[in-house]
Amino acid sequence: MIKTDSAVDDLVVYSREACHLCTQMIQALKECQERLSFDFQVIDIDTDPELVSRFNDKIPVLASLSNQEIICHYHLDMNALDDYLARFR
Repeated sequence: MIKTDSAVDDLVVYSREACHLCTQMIQALKECQERLSFDFQVIDIDTDPELVSRFNDKIPVLASLSNQEIICHYHLDMNALDDYLARFR
């Protein structure tokens, strides 16, 4: 399997409104973007019953959208993010 840079662009934070941990993780990711090259999107789990079922008690969850690999949850784990991103460099 050939790894491409697009793989680092499929990060997603599964989140919900009024979640202070979600806000903290999103802010931490934005700060990391100043030194690391990656993009991420935020998906509100409350818009999809399946996502609520999967992630309700674990949010925020940072994952790969393409393969649903969970990188970390509750708090940003910089080591886990670095390990994930290193696979695509």
